[in-house]
Amino acid sequence: MTQLPDGVRACLFDMDGVLTDTARIHAAAWKDAFDAFLTARAASDHPDGEDLRPFDLHADYEAHVDGLPREDGVRAFLQARRISIPDGSDDDGADAATVHGIATAKNDRVGPLIDREGVELYPGTVKLLDALRAEGMPCAVVSSSANTRHVLEAAGALGRFQAIVDGTSLKTRNLKGKPAPDTFLAAAEDLGVAAKDAAVFEDALSGVQAGHAGHFGLVVGVDRVGHADALREHGADRVVADLAELA
Repeated sequence: MTQLPDGVRACLFDMDGVLTDTARIHAAAWKDAFDAFLTARAASDHPDGEDLRPFDLHADYEAHVDGLPREDGVRAFLQARRISIPDGSDDDGADAATVHGIATAKNDRVGPLIDREGVELYPGTVKLLDALRAEGMPCAVVSSSANTRHVLEAAGALGRFQAIVDGTSLKTRNLKGKPAPDTFLAAAEDLGVAAKDAAVFEDALSGVQAGHAGHFGLVVGVDRVGHADALREHGADRVVADLAELA
């Protein structure tokens, strides 16, 4: 029997950092992409006042890109560094000095990292998912990553979920990314439940904001990096260090 309120009829999980230990992979891919851009920028003519320090795997990842759609993450990071570049288009290659170009460079790095390093579900996550399956609770994955299915397949977990709303869904279904609640609301709809009857599980501040904004019945913040207070401030109803606490 899980430790969830009786009114919860469906569970909506973020992926990176909640289901799988892939936040480190995304952070590494972001660092490679941003550092390549910043190095090239430093070697070229650029406006005074730009901050061209290397991307910080922890501070910059959490503050600017964690949980956001790729292009929004690029914009947020560059704005923080006082760097202005064209948006470009979806067709931009990884070498283009545009928002879409940097996003492409990041995405090109993720797949090989997943294949090389492998992916596993957190043990505590497995324990909760097993308990939810025993109760017949429908579950969905809600992630901004376009590599969601690749990650779940690598972890052998694709069959555990009845719905997936991911980075591809943002475009095909015209959804706004986190911190807007659109992706979570779409997943609840796919599972046939109202937001008030669903629980959201998130480790990113933007994702917790999305769950709060969508008026979900329960928003659980997963604190694996020591920011429990920030998760609560952004709307988490409950904060756990590991999902096993709810199994």
